[in-house]
Amino acid sequence: MSTTPPPAQASTEPPADAATPPAPAASPAPRRSLIHHADFRRLWGGDALGQLGAQLTVIALPVLAVDHLAATEWEMGILSAAESLAFLVIGLPAGAWVDRMRKRNVLITADLVRGLVLAVVVAAALTGHASMPLLIGAALVISVCSTFFDVAHQSYVPWLVGLDHIVEGNSKLQSTQSVAQVVAPAVAGALLRVVTAPLLIAINAVTYVVSAFAVGRIRHREQPPAPETRRPLRVEIAEGLRFVVHQPLLRRIVACTGIGNLFGTAAGSLSAIYALRILGLDTVAFGTVLSAGAIGGLVGAVAADRLARLVGEGRIIPLSAMLFVPAAALPPLAVVLDVPPVAVLIAGGLLFSFSVVVYNVAQVSFRQRLCPPALLGRMNASVRFFVWGTMPLGGVLGGWLGTSLGVVPTLWVCAGGALLSTLPVVFSPLLRMRDLPRPESVETTA
Repeated sequence: MSTTPPPAQASTEPPADAATPPAPAASPAPRRSLIHHADFRRLWGGDALGQLGAQLTVIALPVLAVDHLAATEWEMGILSAAESLAFLVIGLPAGAWVDRMRKRNVLITADLVRGLVLAVVVAAALTGHASMPLLIGAALVISVCSTFFDVAHQSYVPWLVGLDHIVEGNSKLQSTQSVAQVVAPAVAGALLRVVTAPLLIAINAVTYVVSAFAVGRIRHREQPPAPETRRPLRVEIAEGLRFVVHQPLLRRIVACTGIGNLFGTAAGSLSAIYALRILGLDTVAFGTVLSAGAIGGLVGAVAADRLARLVGEGRIIPLSAMLFVPAAALPPLAVVLDVPPVAVLIAGGLLFSFSVVVYNVAQVSFRQRLCPPALLGRMNASVRFFVWGTMPLGGVLGGWLGTSLGVVPTLWVCAGGALLSTLPVVFSPLLRMRDLPRPESVETTA
C-alpha cells in the first residue's frame, strides 16, 4: 500500500514569513492527454525504467538471500525492515529538505546512488564476498535514497502537470508500476534458470542509471525558496505534521494504510521462504505468481479513475480497502485447499494488487489536490512517516512471528491484521460520501 483529508484542518496556507514558491505548473488543455506533455513523458519513462529494475530485484534479492546465503526467517525479517527503515528514521526531515530543493535534482541523485549501491552488491556477490550484513547495509542505503525519491516524486507531479491532471498522472504512473510488476517477475524467474541473482541485480543498477538520465532531460525547473527565507527545520516539519493530523478523513486513511503496511510487510518478509521452502515452488513458478498477481494492479490502475466516478471518490476508498481481507487470507489457504498452490497465490495477488492500486490512486490524488503547494513535500513526508514507518516494524514482526509461531500461522495473523486495517475507513463518513471535500470547502482549525 502506500498512502488524504477533509472537514477540519490546520491552516492550509503557510505563515506569512514562509517562503512561497510559484504555483504548480499550469495544466494543459483539459481534454489533452498527458501523453502530449513532453516533461511528463520524460518523468514517466524514467519511472518506468526504475520500476522495471526494482521489480527484478523483488525476486533477485530474496533468492540471493534464501538460496545462496541460506537466510533464516529472522534474517529475512531484518532485511525487509532495512528496506523501509529510513521512512521511520528520517521521513519527517526529508520532507522539509525536499521542499528546500529542486525536486528534479533529488530524483536524479537518488537514482544514481541506488545504482551505485547495487553495483557494490553485484561485485561482492561475483567475487564470493556477499553476506547478509552486506545485503542489509545496502538495503539501508537504498532505503534512504528511496525516501527522498518518493517524497520528491509525489511532490513533483502536481508541479509538472498541474492540479487538474494529477489523477491522470498518478494513474499512468501506477499503470507503469503494474506493468513492471507483471513483466519483470516472470522474466526474472525464467532468467534465473540460466543466470544468477547477482546478474539480475546488475540489470537493476543499470536501469537506475538510465532512469537518472531520462529525468535529467526534464526541462521544467521549479524555483525553491530562497535560503534567507527558510525557517528552523522543526518549524517546517511541524507544519507538515499539523496539516496531516488536523485532517479528520486523512487521519483515518493514514491509520488504515499504516496498519495495512505493518501486517502486509510482516507477511511479505516471509513470502520467499513460504513459496520456495514450504510450498516447494521453483524460482520460475515464484516469478510467475508475482507476475500474474500484478495483473490486478494493472487493471486497477486503468480502472481507478472510472471506478471513482462510478461509485464516488470518497466511497471507493473504504470499498477498495475491504478487498484487502480476502486477498490476505488466500496465501495461507494455499497449503490446505485442494487446488494447486500457484493458482491460490495468483488469485490472492490479483485481488491484493487491484485493491491497493485503486485505493492508492484515489487517496494520493486527493492528498495532492488538497495540500497547498508550499507544503507538498512536508505533507507527503509526514504521511510517509506514519504509513511507511510501520513497514520496518512489520519486517521485524514477521521475522519474530515466523521464528516463534512458524510461517503459516504468521500469515494468518497478518490476515487478521488486514481486517483490522479496514476498520478506520469502513466505520467513517467515507462510506457515505460520493465526493471528497475540495480545498475551498475545508474549514480551518485553530
